[in-house]
Amino acid sequence: MSNDEFPTDQPAVVTCGLPYANGDLHVGHLRTYVDGDALSRSLRRIGQQTAFVSGSDMHGTPVAVNAAEEGVEPREFALDFHETYAETFPQFNIEFDNYGHTDDETNVELTQEFVRSWVENDHVHEKEIEVAWDTEEDQPLPDRYVEGTCPYCGEQARGDECDEGCQRHLEPGEIEDPVSTLTGNPAEYRTREHKFLRLADFQEYLQGFLDRLEGTDNAQNQPREWIEGELQDLCITRDMDWGVDYPEDVDGGRVAPEEQREGGGETADELVLYVWVDAPIEYVASTKQYSERVGDDEYDWEEVWKIDGEERHATEWDDEWTDDSAEIIHVIGRDIIQHHAVFWPAMLRGAGYNEPRSILATGFVGIDGKALSTSRNRAVWADEYLDAGFHPDLFRYYIATGAQIDTDVDFSWDRFQERVNGELVGNVGNFIYRSLLFAERNYDGTPDAAVSDDVRDRIEAATDDFEAAVREYDVRELAEIAIELSNYGNEYIQRNEPWNLVDDDPEEAEQVIRDCVQLTKAVAVLMQPVLPGKAERLWGQLGEQGSVADVTLDSALEAPPAEFGEPAELFEQVEDDHIEALNEELQERVESEASTEASNGGGEAAGDEGDDGDAETADLQPLVEDRISFEDFEGVDMRVGEIRSAEPVEGADKLLRLEVDIGHEVRQVVAGLRQLHDAEDLPGTRVILLANMEKAELFGIESNGMVLAAGDEADLLTTHEDAPLGTRIK
Repeated sequence: MSNDEFPTDQPAVVTCGLPYANGDLHVGHLRTYVDGDALSRSLRRIGQQTAFVSGSDMHGTPVAVNAAEEGVEPREFALDFHETYAETFPQFNIEFDNYGHTDDETNVELTQEFVRSWVENDHVHEKEIEVAWDTEEDQPLPDRYVEGTCPYCGEQARGDECDEGCQRHLEPGEIEDPVSTLTGNPAEYRTREHKFLRLADFQEYLQGFLDRLEGTDNAQNQPREWIEGELQDLCITRDMDWGVDYPEDVDGGRVAPEEQREGGGETADELVLYVWVDAPIEYVASTKQYSERVGDDEYDWEEVWKIDGEERHATEWDDEWTDDSAEIIHVIGRDIIQHHAVFWPAMLRGAGYNEPRSILATGFVGIDGKALSTSRNRAVWADEYLDAGFHPDLFRYYIATGAQIDTDVDFSWDRFQERVNGELVGNVGNFIYRSLLFAERNYDGTPDAAVSDDVRDRIEAATDDFEAAVREYDVRELAEIAIELSNYGNEYIQRNEPWNLVDDDPEEAEQVIRDCVQLTKAVAVLMQPVLPGKAERLWGQLGEQGSVADVTLDSALEAPPAEFGEPAELFEQVEDDHIEALNEELQERVESEASTEASNGGGEAAGDEGDDGDAETADLQPLVEDRISFEDFEGVDMRVGEIRSAEPVEGADKLLRLEVDIGHEVRQVVAGLRQLHDAEDLPGTRVILLANMEKAELFGIESNGMVLAAGDEADLLTTHEDAPLGTRIK
């Protein structure tokens, strides 16, 4: 891991957490893959050799359980979902260089090679543990075959994860009050022999690794708690027959206890590797498959994953490990940080492979201000979005710019419409269309003039910002740079009014349009990572040859073609009736599931994944896991204010322009309160204003602060007593 600024001389790989081949994709799943795709495209844009890979997670108990319920083999069950995912991702312009799965030959072979390396370097040991057992079915109950009580927080938990409570990884035998998910009967514990990866061997290494690691704060900081004190060994085997077999040619294979063999129970042949062993190794396998397809001269997977192109082992864990290595970037959901920031680097180190440079852990996606719930069908499904007829880039833009990558994002059809119509149609689309239309009708394309110094400087600043955002892994900023440049273009053309200059000052009119066409080309180059389909279409409208995906940042300032045809609108308005229908459909689904739940006695709905928590808090967004310090809180400047005036923002269905008196000054604030509060009733209302919020521009209006409100009804926060205006909230 070099930690040199991108682009480096070494190849990079961007990976996304493997989707589990056990259900349909929804917008929450898609966030990770949109961010990963945008980042990989951005790295290529600045000249970094990059591969983008992932694959389907085919193994584990959920697949085995659900396959059994449907009466099919686990592989057949998982392959159906794998093929669906492989078809769905391109429909959202998520284009992997390779998309494999964990049951393919490459991954099976590599996984077993990893295990052999751990054994050879004395990182694996065997010990007896207590394993939950279904006495009725006479079989062990690994992972999600068993449920019970988390020993750490007391919440309901699955066999390998406290998914509803503290989120801790659970080892076999830890869960209390075990119950079989096969029969619903209480389970008992029996002694079994299993293989363990000795994580304590890597404790010092992991501490240094986290110091070097780049990415989101949650991925860097949360694992420090887990590696303090004594690291618990990781059980790498399971008693089941679906998964990658533990290699029998090392360590003598597994020898079942005598009484176990004689009793006709589980045998050595049914010992497989834990799903979190073979799943991350698919990152390596998928990269290898890509390299094999394009050739080592095009992309060499060993340069990425192996130190100096060769494996290093235990005795060489010192300064002999070179820093001149490739760049590995993982984009994952924040619920699997422990697996990627603790287990995975230890697994790589133990096998002599390179470590990740960066881990980016994305926030969750909510629906209409509430937690996404697949069990209650409160979700927007991938095929639902596609069936609605919207362009995939609209979703990509919405989800990439909704929040910083590690922060939760709320998906709302209403908000989707507002942002598409306001930011893409009203800003980007408006600027591009009127610029190119004027250029084509008056000059048959690009006017014969040089770009003005001011516009050139503005484009250069945008490309510099783009490079900086890539190096900071800031996907949101990457998306917004093109939007900001387009907004600059709108202001530029509006300020100079070339339509009024054509007759009076034709030379100046020519200059203005020449600048606008150049700005349009720069927007195409800069927006491509997040809006690849729309950027490609715009590239064609400019009369450019080849694909915008293949150009570098330098192209933003290269002269556009002298001639191009009449443009078409790049974005289409999202209509109210379309959104109303989608909202009604979602509401009907949620109500239908609630009715089903009630008819089932008020318990969990059929097929409930247990992701909703208690009934009283089911609609609440999950608490943010990352804690802040008191010093961080002191940096938040909240003030008592009073609304002096409120008026609708023209062209925006939900926005009001407020003037808020905070004692020291009167602030202009744009707030999404129009559909929830009457503008005429707001003057005189006491509010709490986040005063040191970054300034923003919405519909051409600067917003200097944020009015705080709670819930779907935008309940405005205020003070109980009459605190003076400007009083700071402490």
